[in-house]
Amino acid sequence: MGKKIFVTSPALPDLNEYQKFLKKIWDSGQLTNNGPFHSEFENRIQKYLGAKQCSLFCNGTLALIIGIKALRLTGEIITTPFSFVATTHSIYWNDIQPVFCDIDSENFNIDPTKIEALITNKTSAILPVHVYGYPCDTSSIQEIADVYGLKVIYDAAHAFGVKINDEPIANLGDMSILSFHATKVFNSVEGGAIVHSDPNLKKRIDYLKNFGFANETTIVGTGINAKLNELLSAFGILQLDKFQNEVDKRKTVAEAYRSFLENLKGIKFFYDCEGVKHNYSYFPIRVEDLNGKNLRDELYKYLRENDIYTRRYFFPLISQIPAYRNLPSARPENLPVAEKVSRQILALPIYGNLELIEVERICTLIESFTKKRI
Repeated sequence: MGKKIFVTSPALPDLNEYQKFLKKIWDSGQLTNNGPFHSEFENRIQKYLGAKQCSLFCNGTLALIIGIKALRLTGEIITTPFSFVATTHSIYWNDIQPVFCDIDSENFNIDPTKIEALITNKTSAILPVHVYGYPCDTSSIQEIADVYGLKVIYDAAHAFGVKINDEPIANLGDMSILSFHATKVFNSVEGGAIVHSDPNLKKRIDYLKNFGFANETTIVGTGINAKLNELLSAFGILQLDKFQNEVDKRKTVAEAYRSFLENLKGIKFFYDCEGVKHNYSYFPIRVEDLNGKNLRDELYKYLRENDIYTRRYFFPLISQIPAYRNLPSARPENLPVAEKVSRQILALPIYGNLELIEVERICTLIESFTKKRI
């Protein structure tokens, strides 16, 4: 038995450097409400991503809720069932019906070939997810949106820093939603952002995240409080400086996994995509069923017994939870690929400080399991 290995471990800034920033915050007495660290963090995120507009949030879920609200969407939004629940919850909180579309069997993102059949006169947008940071088929999705006059919001919670042919993925669609949660490659403990290109839309977004205030006495909308504070903004600034180093270290871990696992029967995983700069947010494997038996859950339990804490990510499907399972689009027969993948997927531990000897230990356990069960 080795030490406990969890599916993720947050990257942290230098404590001494953060204490210097905290001293400045203490001296200023300003903890929130668009202070200097907030302004600097927002500007640096915008510059790093090459974005025209950026608005910071206290978390990615509220960013997505407000993004949908700011685009004044109604009726129905087509999305994926293979994501974290916040994706669909954000639609529901805007009193809009989610419509689930099946996923591609190769990249687990929304399948563009299945979108068009789901469009009705109530459809206002498509909300795909760049699952595990692997890019959606953005060209096909945009073509469909243009034909039907739909908005495209990308849930890019896993995709900070990812590029397609040197273009930051966050700049695609009508807007992208980012998460800076502690589990992400880039984190500010908690946090998020909306990235887009419309200066008028930014005004609306910034009103909505601050109770609707335009000034001290003018309230222009029914906003909420979704601001990011100074402490986490300062934290995020320091994290941005070390982001690429974290990505580089994760890449080494991912390559080690591939080397150890590439010849194991019944185990599949992703390789890097041509033209894509990845951020190595996750390392998911797919554990194939054997004679109709779900071996993924057996491997999950076996690794846990050996102090390796993986995650069945995403399981259950959003379409399977009580809030949504009675929707017509949530029927299992409408989502055969998502249903199958959800039963087979397992996210292995990956983070910059994961030692390669521990990667080898994890892979040795998986090899031992496969030899006995597959």
